[in-house]
Amino acid sequence: MSAADAVTDSLRNLRDRFIGVRDGKPADYIPQLALADPDAFGLALVSMDGHRYIAGEAEVPFTLQSVSKPFIYALALSLLGLDEVSRWVGAEPSGEAFNAISLEPGTGRPANAMVNAGAIVTTALIPDTPDEPAFGRILHCLGCFAGRELDVDEEVFSSESVTGDRNRALAYLIRSTGTMPVDPVLAVDRYFRQCAIRVTAVDLATMAATLAYGGVNPVTRERVVSAEVAARVLAVMATCGMYDGSGEWLLRVGLPAKSGVSGGLIAVGPARFGVATYSPPLDATGGSVRGHAALEAMSDRYGLHLMLNPALPGSTVTLVTTADDLPSAPSSGHERVLHEQVGVVVAQGSIDFTAAERVLYALDESGPDGGSVVLDLHDVTSVDSVALAMLHTGLARLAADGRRAAVVDPNDLLGPPGLLRERTGQDLPRYATREGAVEGCAQALAGEGRSGTAGSTRWR
Repeated sequence: MSAADAVTDSLRNLRDRFIGVRDGKPADYIPQLALADPDAFGLALVSMDGHRYIAGEAEVPFTLQSVSKPFIYALALSLLGLDEVSRWVGAEPSGEAFNAISLEPGTGRPANAMVNAGAIVTTALIPDTPDEPAFGRILHCLGCFAGRELDVDEEVFSSESVTGDRNRALAYLIRSTGTMPVDPVLAVDRYFRQCAIRVTAVDLATMAATLAYGGVNPVTRERVVSAEVAARVLAVMATCGMYDGSGEWLLRVGLPAKSGVSGGLIAVGPARFGVATYSPPLDATGGSVRGHAALEAMSDRYGLHLMLNPALPGSTVTLVTTADDLPSAPSSGHERVLHEQVGVVVAQGSIDFTAAERVLYALDESGPDGGSVVLDLHDVTSVDSVALAMLHTGLARLAADGRRAAVVDPNDLLGPPGLLRERTGQDLPRYATREGAVEGCAQALAGEGRSGTAGSTRWR
């Protein structure tokens, strides 16, 4: 049990809330997808620090389908540049379904790279050479986004190939306008294979987090694409990623997103997190019913809308250490041993959902197992209601795990003692200085000052 489990709890709560939704059905126009378990529902979130949180069937494999589109668009932009890619594929919302004939009058360009017509052209743009075959580039790129090697579900690929006449028709129609760079049969075959690459919701959350982190995979720390490419992909996802429902999605959820007919759905909080869901039953636009509902509720509950002001990555936790590493800590003897068992986390700025996750993770990482911990909020300017509940839950989990906690909270950001006692199940000593809090924890570890001090506020 850890403080950061409060984030996992939020995902589990979303799963519990929407697992009973029975609307929609798995895609049946691709026979192999119709075999998916309609009760499967997984959620995953990956932070900018590479922390991963999961709930439900987040590690069940399924195929990428259309969720592959933004990442192959990123690959094309990286290899060819925006101007060249834009010669072949537009960037305007089509306002139509994913498999519509959305070609620009006069040029024949597909409307954007998120609809099937545009995705087929984008996949066809990937250079194909004997030394570097196009599909090898695609598979490697998607693996870099996911942070591991991926493979193809050959049964799904075969199923798509047998039933993919509409996509072939789209490719031939595009070719007739002169905007298909390779043979239509080859282009569609490569596209089907791309869609049949196998992933999990955890993989998708990592891929989304890589876009959120400006093209750097936060788990592997590998730069996959440039920050400029990541920003351009997110722009197209925000306006086109949910097809003819993109405007309503951006209005209500406010995050760049992409759905797929296998039940996958990703959303990106730029500089904050990547989140993914997996649930096969689909709505009329081809998006996951439960995934859509869960992400809309999550955005509303935690204030994640893109147009709200997000916390900057890495700006929340300024120090995670043990008290022995602080300049004023003792340097030898029994007092040093005591101080080594006191972890210290120093936070600053405004704390929201994203910032609270960083603080909770830092509390888990601060000091040895079983040691006391000091949470220094002296430089924190505000804590919103969502973050406050998360911090209370995290501190309660620390107490349940047998770890004492003290806070430097001169502005009563965590609320009065009665509220803390109710929400955390413990009397939380508070101090005016970090040194005072560390010394208080050290005394408690030594068995000193326990009697009559619980719940007291010690201003030093």
